[in-house]
Amino acid sequence: MKRKYLLLALLAMGALGNVQAQRKRVSPYAPKLEQLYTQTDDAQRPAVGEKPLIGISLGYSDKKNSVNNTYINSVLMNGGVPYLIPVTDDVEVLRQIVAQLDGIIFTGGEDFAPAYYGKEEHEKLGEVNVTRDTYDLTLFKLATDRNIPTLGICRGLQLINVGMGGTLYQDLPAEKPSDINHRQQEEGTVPTHGVSVVEGSMMHQILGKKDIQVNTFHHQAIDKLAPGLKIVGWSNDSVPELIEAYPHRQIIGTQFHPEIFTANGDALMGKLFKFLVNKADTFKMAKDIHTRILSVDTHTDTPLWFTRGNFSVGMRKGNQVSIQKMEEGKLDAQFLAVFLAQKERDEASSKKAVEKCHKMIEDVYADVAKYKDDCGIALTEEDARRLKAEGKKAFFIGIENGYGIGKDIKNVKKYKDMGVQYMTLSHSYDNDICSSSTNTEDASKGLTAFGREVVKEMNKVGMMIDISHVSESTFWDVMKLSKDPVFASHSSVKALCNSDRNLTDEQLRALAKNGGVIQICIYGGYLNKNPKAASVDDVVNHIDHAVKVAGIDHVGIGSDFDGGGGVLGCAGDNDMINITVKLIEKGYSEEDIRKIWGGNFFRVMNEVIK
Repeated sequence: MKRKYLLLALLAMGALGNVQAQRKRVSPYAPKLEQLYTQTDDAQRPAVGEKPLIGISLGYSDKKNSVNNTYINSVLMNGGVPYLIPVTDDVEVLRQIVAQLDGIIFTGGEDFAPAYYGKEEHEKLGEVNVTRDTYDLTLFKLATDRNIPTLGICRGLQLINVGMGGTLYQDLPAEKPSDINHRQQEEGTVPTHGVSVVEGSMMHQILGKKDIQVNTFHHQAIDKLAPGLKIVGWSNDSVPELIEAYPHRQIIGTQFHPEIFTANGDALMGKLFKFLVNKADTFKMAKDIHTRILSVDTHTDTPLWFTRGNFSVGMRKGNQVSIQKMEEGKLDAQFLAVFLAQKERDEASSKKAVEKCHKMIEDVYADVAKYKDDCGIALTEEDARRLKAEGKKAFFIGIENGYGIGKDIKNVKKYKDMGVQYMTLSHSYDNDICSSSTNTEDASKGLTAFGREVVKEMNKVGMMIDISHVSESTFWDVMKLSKDPVFASHSSVKALCNSDRNLTDEQLRALAKNGGVIQICIYGGYLNKNPKAASVDDVVNHIDHAVKVAGIDHVGIGSDFDGGGGVLGCAGDNDMINITVKLIEKGYSEEDIRKIWGGNFFRVMNEVIK
């Protein structure tokens, strides 16, 4: 059935005839408007939200916010939807805007005030705009907190460097004299100097060339490079012209102005905008997937810190785990593990361990209760789904180290009744239950007689058995004894990193046969032989290997955040979206991602607790 929307309303007012006549005479958009007014079928209309939304920062004066049309046109020409971000000091307004963005461009403009990077003003410092400086830095912080794909241009490149902890030359002619005039007098479409691009860099992959010609309109430039950034393009006078944070963060920057070339039809410079839009499209896909799945991180040590100072799930600063960061990283649920370091195993020490375990569980309830409007304790998958539907985050409770039950098996049911859903049988030393994978007195020993009773009791009361930290002998004993599927709450794969905490391929296959799941740990020492170099790419490589060996139904994620976890590109809850982006880029389907982010774990959990 035909529906002509605005057309009918204008006809009713007797105005459309004149409007159409004028439009046909003066507007080049008349055919497109005519098509819009006369569209007849829902299926013929473009789907809302198909293209990624690209934010563009604005310049500021007392009278207006503004930006050159070349930025807007460069986004449009490369498949993005431009969104002009108003200059404001209202952080909540900017936060809400940034939450909707799929990509962001930081544009050119005035000099940066040196106060923002710890320098005294140079006598030849150019015009600064403190209002815009504050706006840009706030916007950059909000965007990087959410890992939004970012392109910085000219001042935008300098913003990235300052925002990540670097410094600037305030006056290039005075501080870094050169034969190149970096404030060219020629039109912006005229290239005036060359840039050498580092081979093998992301910029080299984007541009496909190691030498390019660019324009130049800047007064400042990078002095000290910020941590996490790489200079991947230089002018002939050694001024940094291209930067990137790949592969760990989706950030690139140019000191020149590619938007001028792009808007005038230059295909080479257009590749930069096409790259941003493509990355934004993947990021958008990742966010969309997270609206439809239930994601869970099965291991954090956050409760360890509740009594050690000003630390809480409601605090963003300092914590790897927080409600705010979970929202930024699109994480729905998280296990707060009550951790007990292994101490002496005499009666008095064991009793103290039980008392501490009980108290820490109560601390979890108390901390979560402080933020009841934003989160809640979950006991089941259904609880987590309900909380997500209410716009809240879900927190589950686990125990790390069976030392917490002391020598009384009745404590297993006691903790289950308190809402504990899993218990890690040991930690880094042997205990009364089993031998550990680390610092064990006898690697050939597995479950003790008491440990066998604990496994049976956990099966009986419906508490999940966690085999992270246990010795290989313990692992095989549990496999033989447990009637329920078991899981590793935070372990990785030995084939890629030879740690005693990781599982062999044989163990992965056995875990799959058992119906269980390995939750890949985001701890550098379990991911890479050089822990400091460990990154989100290593996390995904371990996931990928486990999938190939155990199958897609037996792999998940357990971070170990606030307990040593965290790598480059995935250092907190807000970075969890990066794992999803990497999985998409590796070719994983939405159904695969659903399983990895929680579907597999909840299948096991549901089987155990019913």
